[in-house]
Amino acid sequence: MSIAIIQDAIELGIIFSIMSFGVFLSFRVLNIPDLTVDGSFTTGCAVSAVCCMMGHPFLGIIFAFLAGGLAGMVTGWLMTKCKIQPLLAGILTMTALYSINLKIMSGQPNISIFGKATIFTPLKEVLPVYAKGIVVTLLAILLVIILYSFLKSQLGMSIRATGDNEAMVRASSINSNCMKLIGIALANAIVAFAGGIFTQYQNFADISGGVGMMVVGLASIIVGEAFIRNSKILYQLVAVIVGAICYRLLLTFALQFGVKASDLNLLSTILVVVAISLPQLRRKNRRKQNA
Repeated sequence: MSIAIIQDAIELGIIFSIMSFGVFLSFRVLNIPDLTVDGSFTTGCAVSAVCCMMGHPFLGIIFAFLAGGLAGMVTGWLMTKCKIQPLLAGILTMTALYSINLKIMSGQPNISIFGKATIFTPLKEVLPVYAKGIVVTLLAILLVIILYSFLKSQLGMSIRATGDNEAMVRASSINSNCMKLIGIALANAIVAFAGGIFTQYQNFADISGGVGMMVVGLASIIVGEAFIRNSKILYQLVAVIVGAICYRLLLTFALQFGVKASDLNLLSTILVVVAISLPQLRRKNRRKQNA
C-alpha cells in the first residue's frame, strides 16, 4: 500500500470525523438516533457543488452549514411540535430531502466541479501535495474548539442535560423541546458542513452521496470510544476523530485485500453491530459467572 493511499484515507477520515461530530451531538449528547443525517449530508454536498460552479467555494460550505441547519430544524419541529417519534421524523425529513437535493442540483443526479476553484485551491499553489490534509485538519481542530466551548456554555450544558434527563430539565424550567430543536439543527448543520467539504475534496457531488453516513458516524464514535475511554467532552471529541481515521484506514485496508467497494456499507454495518454487541455480551457473561 502506497503512502498516497494512506494519506487519502487519513484525509477522508478527518472529513468524516467532522460529519461524525454531528452524529455525536444527536446520538450521544441528545440521545436521539437522527436519521436525517443521510439526507442532510447530501444537501451539504449539493449546495457546496452549486456554489463552486458559481465560483464561490467558501460561501459553499457556509451555505451548506445553513442548509443542514434548516433540515435539522424541520426534524426537530416534527419531533417537538408534531409529536412524531424521532426515528420516524428523521426518516420523513431524509425522504423529503432526496427531492429537495435533486432540485438544488437542477435535476441532475451528480455534478462535477473538476477545474473549479475550491477551498483547497489557494493552498495548493504553495503545498500541492499536503494542501487538502492541512485544510481539513485545521477545520477539524477549529470545530473541536468551537464545540468544546459551546458544550461547556450554559446553552450547551442545557442541551447535554436534556439528553441525560429530560424530566429533570423540565423541572428546572428549561424548555427541553427548544433544546432538542437547537441540538438537532446544529447536528445536521455540522453534517452538511462536512458534506460541503467532502464535495470539494472529491470534486463532485452525487445524489446518493449521503447513503450510509449515519452508520459511518456511529462506527467512528464507537471505534473511537474503544481507544479513548474518557467521559470528558474534550476526550470524547478527540475520540471521534481517532475513530473516524481508524475506521477509514480499516476500509482502505479492506479494499486493498480485495473487498469490493460495493460491499463497504455491509462491512461498516457488521463493524457497528459487533462493536455495539460485544460490550453487552461481555456484561452478560460476567453476570452469569458471578451468579
